[in-house]
Amino acid sequence: MGSLGAILKHPNELYPLLKLKLEARNAEKQLPQQPHWRFCYSMLRKFSKTFAFVIEQLPTELRDAVCILYLVLRALDTVEDDTSIPVDVKVPILKAFLQHVFDKEWHFSCGTKECKVLMDQFHHVSTAFLELGKRYQEVIEDITKRMGAGMAKFICKEVETVDDYNEYCHYVSGLIGLGLSKLFHASGAEDLAPDSLSNSMALILQKQDIIRDYLEDINEIPKSRMFWPHQIWGKYVNKLEDLKYEENSVKAVQCLNEMVTDALTHVEDSLTYMSALRDPAIFRFWAIFQIMAIGNLALSYNNIEVFRGEVKIRPGLAAKLRDHTRTMADVYGAFYDFSCMLKSKVDKNDPNATKTLSIIEGIQKACRDYGLLNKRKSYILTTEPTNSSVLVALLLIALVIVVAHLCASQSSN
Repeated sequence: MGSLGAILKHPNELYPLLKLKLEARNAEKQLPQQPHWRFCYSMLRKFSKTFAFVIEQLPTELRDAVCILYLVLRALDTVEDDTSIPVDVKVPILKAFLQHVFDKEWHFSCGTKECKVLMDQFHHVSTAFLELGKRYQEVIEDITKRMGAGMAKFICKEVETVDDYNEYCHYVSGLIGLGLSKLFHASGAEDLAPDSLSNSMALILQKQDIIRDYLEDINEIPKSRMFWPHQIWGKYVNKLEDLKYEENSVKAVQCLNEMVTDALTHVEDSLTYMSALRDPAIFRFWAIFQIMAIGNLALSYNNIEVFRGEVKIRPGLAAKLRDHTRTMADVYGAFYDFSCMLKSKVDKNDPNATKTLSIIEGIQKACRDYGLLNKRKSYILTTEPTNSSVLVALLLIALVIVVAHLCASQSSN
């Protein structure tokens, strides 16, 4: 749950936090009984509570397929991410990973924490994969094969140009977008979206991760991981790691702003994709992630803290976003609010200010053209009084404690 300080400043975020906590607790009680499926869903929650939350809203058959797609590609990503694996060992595994998905005996010890558990017990994922419908298996096969080949390519290739950057992001994330669109189409719930839109949906998520994870990646042991394209950062510093040093703060922020501006180029495609969705659960699946992405980009823009630590939406606001996102009007409203936040942070002296403002204005126009902005309740940019809310917040915190004790008592009986 969020920190006490954040809750006191934003007391109206406590209810969504509590609601989310209770939903997560109820979901944990509903894990499948089969050992392999129980393992898969428990791992899913360990990797991403948000992803688990939106997946569990999907129909059972589709939910299982998306869960396995995520875990297979997460395992593939674990092999790619582990810098301790020699290149001559790593590349063949990436290229042949699809074969391992069919092998109930295969495992490969690498990664750390949850990733290591996944790799050590990958037979559970293989067993679950083989129980999926053939139409879902074929999608996962295709995406796994293409992603493994793409990752292998970039093990031996630096991200030099923006084109390289887009290609890398396509292999490690855009293909996931294509895979999800194909799974949703295979289920009969949605029309098949154009590949370019599916790719953009995933690229904005990947790029905001790459931006936010700068410090973690550059400090990776035993070897730094570098995904920012030289074509961008080379304008500002001689080495990518130089961005983290205080004496380069001005150049670092300018470089960061160019990276965020590049990520924003995918937003209008994202809005177009979501506006065509018909199934409410699939819509929420995408919408929650897309709103979180533009929110994190808005927070990161012009923010030197990206080079000092972690920058992301506070838990209370994230819980509120999940709770409030129901319709396309909600999406347009959230995107408009975050684009206003972005616009307010643009410095006219920034080298990319003109381009950034042009993209933001395009996003705002797309949101305005929907025609419902004046009817939605804004909850992202509101300023809440703190002093008059402290007592209410404390009472709500007391309520949380009481409910938690009640839940504990029920589970023990």
